[in-house]
Amino acid sequence: MDFNLTEEQTAILDLTRRFARERIKPHVREYDRDERFPLEIYEQMGPLGLTGGVIPEEYGGAGMDYQTYALMIMELASTCQVMACAASWASGVGGISVLRYGTEEQKKEFLVPLAQGRGPVAFALTETHTGSDVASMRTRAVRDGDHYVLNGTKVWISMVAKARWIITFATLDPAAGRKGITAFLLDPASAGISRSPFKNKVGFRPLESGELVLDNVRVPASSRLGAEGEGFKIAMSSVESGRLSVAARCVGMIGACLELATEYAKTRETFGQPIARRQLIQSKITDMRVAYETARLLVLQAAWKKDSGDRARADTSMAKLYASDALMRVAEDAMQIHGAYGCSDEYEIGRYWRDAKFMQTIEGSNEIHRGLVAEYELGYR
Repeated sequence: MDFNLTEEQTAILDLTRRFARERIKPHVREYDRDERFPLEIYEQMGPLGLTGGVIPEEYGGAGMDYQTYALMIMELASTCQVMACAASWASGVGGISVLRYGTEEQKKEFLVPLAQGRGPVAFALTETHTGSDVASMRTRAVRDGDHYVLNGTKVWISMVAKARWIITFATLDPAAGRKGITAFLLDPASAGISRSPFKNKVGFRPLESGELVLDNVRVPASSRLGAEGEGFKIAMSSVESGRLSVAARCVGMIGACLELATEYAKTRETFGQPIARRQLIQSKITDMRVAYETARLLVLQAAWKKDSGDRARADTSMAKLYASDALMRVAEDAMQIHGAYGCSDEYEIGRYWRDAKFMQTIEGSNEIHRGLVAEYELGYR
């Protein structure tokens, strides 16, 4: 594993950094305050390759390897993790699902414009009573000739209000558990679909996460993704890819928290000297730096294994688990260094702290990942 950046990686990161700082950063506070996903900015990311990620060039993607992809997501997330999330879903849980299980017609219709950033995708898996317990979902699909009729409710669906495409899951037979789950590609404009974003969330405000209601929605059989009963496999395969991007976003956010805390500590004076001169503050800065480097290495190792053809299931779980827990600690320490000013919207650190909490829950709670890592280590999986 070579830690030196290639010329291509350097160029991609420079491009990402410039775009994030020039086009996104000046408006992040506004997006957060208004709880608005900036579709106009997202659509500018496509032509730059930021939404194409690991999707092959033949399907409109950027054809990145996973290491380059992870580094790009880190860079985006250091400025705005919501935009990094949207970009990662285009080539991650959304794009990967269609790439691996879609027909050629579906790839041309959905994957190409998705990878090119012509609109975000929503991945509708979670229900009110099922988060990680996917096999217990209650959304039903009933075959009716050359269509399926879907009924049910999904919650905490990211970008639900602005999504141009929705990948959702429903069970054909609740008694069959995971074997009854099937995946579908939905047009949000279809009759019977209603979408409503949650308001006043603690974090992730511009992501417009919310509720998706399916009321007798007729879906053509040609819009089924994969075979009947393959939905659970599709969901788990996609979420595994998503965990790497979550971990990468955490690394980017850790780096941003460290930078903000360091800058503030060097300029904030008490008792005649900068607080950066105080040993307790230096101890926090040290812990932040160690957390950043450790999380980054875990992410790059998982990405390297995926590039080598390994599914890296244990590695992505470890990276997501460690990086999100580390982010929460780092954000907390950075807030403490800022003192009361950290609680003001005039300072960026509060937004990172609010967003950090969500990272411990999405793509599988950290409690779930602790169990998964143990089972991999014990040979139970």
